[in-house]
Amino acid sequence: MEQDVTLDLQRAARIGFDEAIYCSEKTVGHIAAILDQAQAKGLSFLLTRLHPMQHADLPEHHRARIDYEPVSRTGYFGPAHPPQGEAQVAVVAAGTSDVSVSREAARTLRYHGVPNVEITDIGVAGLWRLLARLEDIRRMKVTIVVAGMDAALPTVLGGLYPGAIIAVPTSVGYGVASGGQAALHAMLASCAPGVPVMNIDNGYGAACAALRIVRSFA
Repeated sequence: MEQDVTLDLQRAARIGFDEAIYCSEKTVGHIAAILDQAQAKGLSFLLTRLHPMQHADLPEHHRARIDYEPVSRTGYFGPAHPPQGEAQVAVVAAGTSDVSVSREAARTLRYHGVPNVEITDIGVAGLWRLLARLEDIRRMKVTIVVAGMDAALPTVLGGLYPGAIIAVPTSVGYGVASGGQAALHAMLASCAPGVPVMNIDNGYGAACAALRIVRSFA
C-alpha cells in the first residue's frame, strides 16, 4: 500500500534546523516510505525514537545509510552536519538510568553540527560528583540537565552555574515518581530562576532549544 508522506523541505530555511522523523508509532513501511523520499531528494534526516526492532526490519539499503545508536534510539540517515567550533553545550544526566534521554539530546546536537560534552551520574544524592565536574560545566554556555526521581539537579545547578539551563524530567523512578510526573512538577516548581522545563523524556526538544540559544550567539 502506498504511504502518504509529506516532508517539510523548508524547515531548515525557516527555523535553522532540519526536520526530524519521530519513528515510535510509525510502521516500518511508513518509515521506509519516508526514507525513500529522502533518498530520492538527496536529503539527510535525524530519526528519533527508532526502536532497535524497527531499525532491524528496515530494508538493507536504508539500514546501510543509517548511523544508528540504540541507547538513544536515534539514527542519522545520511551524513550529519559538520562540527562547528568548540563545544558550547553540556548535556548532563543525573544518573545512568537517564542516559537514554540525555544521549538523545547529545546526538541531536551532534547531528546539527553542535559539539557537546556529555557528563553522566552527577545526581545530588552524591553532591560531590557534581562539584567535581562543576568547572567543566561552567565552561559551557548552555547546559541541558536530565533528571528523574526527585529531579533536584537543575535547581542545584541553577544556583551554581550562570549559563542557560534547560531542564528535562525523565520517567525514571519508583511508585510516586509516576512516570516522570513528580520530576516534571519538581522542575516546574524550582526556586532557581530562569530554568525552562521540557516535556517528560524529551531530549530531542531540549536539544532544539539549545540549538536556538547557541545560534542566537552567532
